[in-house]
Amino acid sequence: MMSRIGVALMGAALVVYLAVAVWLAVMFLVVGTPVSIGMGVALVVLAPLGAWALIREMQFGFGADRLGRVLDSEGGMPPVETDLTPSGRIARADADPLVERYTAAADAAPEDWRARYRLGVVQDAAGRRKDARASIREAIRLERA
Repeated sequence: MMSRIGVALMGAALVVYLAVAVWLAVMFLVVGTPVSIGMGVALVVLAPLGAWALIREMQFGFGADRLGRVLDSEGGMPPVETDLTPSGRIARADADPLVERYTAAADAAPEDWRARYRLGVVQDAAGRRKDARASIREAIRLERA
């Protein structure tokens, strides 16, 4: 519930940010000097770009959360098989074999979003954040298809 409140606050902040950015862009453009026109154009370009990036991250978060809840309710989340570090990560010595096993399972079922999502969870626990995001993004795509 707290994460949903945080997302709502971020969405409200985004609306305020866009309104202020547009207002500032208009003010810069009205001044008419080369520097102010440059600043106005930069705001016109960067504000929607920032909004797009935030919206994409929110879509990813909602999709990952939804799939995680479904998989958890089915009892399909990967079990904790090794000792975890105090930060909740898999110990380095245990990470590679575990990731390889879940990678093989995901590769054996290329159309199964559940296998891809489990791989992403294990990759995240192993500290491979970039790979985890790619796996979970693929799971979201597979589930939608």
